[in-house]
Amino acid sequence: MNGPDTFHDNARAALADASLQARLARTLKDGFRKKRLKGMGRMPEYDALRDRARDIKADALDRLDALLVEFEANVVEAGGHVHWARDGAEARDIILTICKDAGAKTVTKGKSMITEEIGLNAHLSANGITPVETDLGEYIIQLRNEPPSHIVAPAFHLSKEQVAETFKACHDGLDADRDLSDPHALLVEARARLRATFLAADVGITGANILVAETGTALIVTNEGNGDLTQTLPPVHVAVASLEKIVPTLEDATTLLRLLPRTATGQDVTVYTTFFTGAKRGDDLDGPRDFHVVVLDHGRSELLGTEFRDILRCIRCGACINHCPIYAATGGHAYGWVYPGPMGSVLTPFFKGLEAAHPLPSACTGCGRCAEVCPVRIPVPDLLRRWRVRAFAAGMGGAAIRWGLGLWAFAARRPGLYRLATRVAARILKRMAGKPGALERLSAPQGETFFERYKRGER
Repeated sequence: MNGPDTFHDNARAALADASLQARLARTLKDGFRKKRLKGMGRMPEYDALRDRARDIKADALDRLDALLVEFEANVVEAGGHVHWARDGAEARDIILTICKDAGAKTVTKGKSMITEEIGLNAHLSANGITPVETDLGEYIIQLRNEPPSHIVAPAFHLSKEQVAETFKACHDGLDADRDLSDPHALLVEARARLRATFLAADVGITGANILVAETGTALIVTNEGNGDLTQTLPPVHVAVASLEKIVPTLEDATTLLRLLPRTATGQDVTVYTTFFTGAKRGDDLDGPRDFHVVVLDHGRSELLGTEFRDILRCIRCGACINHCPIYAATGGHAYGWVYPGPMGSVLTPFFKGLEAAHPLPSACTGCGRCAEVCPVRIPVPDLLRRWRVRAFAAGMGGAAIRWGLGLWAFAARRPGLYRLATRVAARILKRMAGKPGALERLSAPQGETFFERYKRGER
C-alpha cells in the first residue's frame, strides 16, 4: 500500500480488482448496512441517544484536562499506573520500557487502531520483542504484513482462499496439503496457534474504546474473547488510548455502548464488553499483576483548538466508512494510511500533512451519508470541505482540478448560465450512463435538474 498522496493510483488498482469489488459489495451493502438498520429498528430511542452521545463527547472535550487528571487519580488508587505520551515516539518508548522491565519476549495484542497509528509492532520487533495480534482479522493481516483495510473488520478485503494460502505459507509444521476450504477449518487452525501464545505471553497490550474518569476504568468491546485473554492471562497489561476516549461517568460510557455495537455491526451488544479497573487484587481469581494505561496525545490537543475539533467525538464505529460510496468502490488500502473512509479523510491530513493527504478530502461525493449515520453526529462533510478549501488556497490538487473549480465558480455566480449548464450536463450523463468506459457503472440520471422538477410543482 502506498501513501495517501497516491490515492488516485491506489483507487484505480482497486477498481480493476473484480474480486475485491465483489467482497466490498457483499460485506458493506448486504452486511454492515443492513445489520445497522436492523439494530436501529430495535431501538426507538436511537436518535435521542445520538443527541445524548454527541453532548457527552462534546462536554468531555470541554473538560478534557480535569477529566484526565481525575482518571489518573482513580487509576492510581486502584493500583494501576498512568503514563502520558506527547507523541507516538514517546508512547512506543514507554511501552517498550514496560515490556523490558517485565523481561518480555512475547507480547499478545488485542485489536487497537491507536497502536497501528503509532507503529508499535515494528518498534517492538526491532527491539527483540515479538508482538502477536490475537484478533483473527489482525492476526491474518499481520501474517501478510498488511495494514488493516477497515477499522472494525481489518481483513474483510481478503477471500477465504487468500487466508488459506497465507496460513499454509506461514504456519510451519503442518500438512501442506491440508484442506482449508472451510472457514471453520481456518478458525480452528488460528485458534490452535494462538492458544499457546496466550499462555506464554509476558505482556498483554490492548486498546481502549472508552476511558471512564470517575472510576479509572478502561473498557474494550470484542466478539472473539481475545481481548479478555490478552488482558487477564499475562502478568502485565498495558492499555493504550488516545486522550479523547475519556468520558466523565460509567453512565456516560454505557450510553455510548448502547450505540457503538448497533452502529458498527448491528449487534445490540458485542459478545464481550470488558471493564478493567486496576491490577489484580488479593481475592481476584485472575488478572494482571501490573496494570498500565498509556494515554496518548499525538496531536489531539492541537486538533482540539481547530475548526476540525468535532472529529475528536469519533467513537470508531466505522459507520461512515460502511456507507461511503468512495470507500465502497476503493476499499481501505487506497487511502494509504491507518484510517480510511470519511473519518480517515478528516484525520489523515492532520497527522500526515495536507500536502501528502490532500487527495483524500476530495474523495467525497458530497452525499452526506457519513453525517447521516454518525452516532455522535459529527458533521463530516463540513470538515472535509474545510480541508478542500485549505488545499485550494495552498495551490494543491493539480491544474485540471483548479481549472475545473474555477470554471464551476464562474458559472455558479451566474444563475442563468449555471442552470443551462446543469441542464445540458444532466441530459449528457443520462445518455452516457451504463455504456462502456469511465461511466459504465454510473446510475443513469433522470435527465432533468432539480430546478426543472421544482418548477413543475414536484415537492
